[in-house]
Amino acid sequence: MFGPLRRVKFLITAPFIVLLCFVINVTTSPGHWWVQWVAFGMGIAWVVNLFKLVRDVIVLGGLAAVGAYLFNRNRQG
Repeated sequence: MFGPLRRVKFLITAPFIVLLCFVINVTTSPGHWWVQWVAFGMGIAWVVNLFKLVRDVIVLGGLAAVGAYLFNRNRQG
């Protein structure tokens, strides 16, 4: 269960990390934009993480649906 929670946490915190790196980049070396590599790497990780979270939600939803179906079937019969 901690996997999906970590994924949600990363999806929320990653843009703030990139924003912090952008502020550091602007204040320390405005002529050299190294923050683009941070944004590129975090962007890739963010998209991969989003797809994994969608997969987790689909799997957990499917398991919940099967459990509800079995629970209702046993109550009726």
